[in-house]
Amino acid sequence: MNCKITRNAAKVLKLELDKPENEGKKLRVVITHAHGDHAHYGLDIDTPKENDTVVSTDKEIDVILANDQPLLNGVKIDYLYFPEEGFVITNPSQGNHGDH
Repeated sequence: MNCKITRNAAKVLKLELDKPENEGKKLRVVITHAHGDHAHYGLDIDTPKENDTVVSTDKEIDVILANDQPLLNGVKIDYLYFPEEGFVITNPSQGNHGDH
């Protein structure tokens, strides 16, 4: 399992993860909807469970991925400021390059 976080996303995520109420928690990537050969993703702040893998990224953010969700392997988290500000989560390794 692996995960990539861009520089823009890491800046925003670290602000959230550094809040006192999130102490000891990690970033979780979830599948909000899956159909066909791709999925739509979301983010949460959580603690690892029994069926999870914690992946360390090069941005010093640990990410929780559920082992039973193959569409999470290779997920990429970005944060865009234009045309709308917000997170964009894709999985190029699974053929998912953005929402349709």
